[in-house]
Amino acid sequence: MKKIEAIIKPFKLDEVKEALNEIGVMGLTVTEVKGYGRQKGHTELYRGAEYTIDFLPKIKIDLIIEDNVLDQALNVIKSNAQTGRIGDGKIFISNVEDIIRIRTGETGNDAI
Repeated sequence: MKKIEAIIKPFKLDEVKEALNEIGVMGLTVTEVKGYGRQKGHTELYRGAEYTIDFLPKIKIDLIIEDNVLDQALNVIKSNAQTGRIGDGKIFISNVEDIIRIRTGETGNDAI
């Protein structure tokens, strides 16, 4: 099993979620986060004063999937989250040793 953590632009969430549903991804967790990478934020003008916005709003998607769906899920996230502009985000992949569904006690792939 794999855990995918994807940091994407907020307006891309619906596209990514719908595309993941189409390939059979049953559930995911979404968190509103703030951060910066190479873009290092930006400046905005408000009432004549210039302000530096260091942390930009992003969306973090967490999902656990079976190994055989990994490539398909990664392609779906990449193609639907990409705008071709700086700040599109990142995808992190890690191994998951086990999962336990609290309600039923199911473990492993059955708990996904």
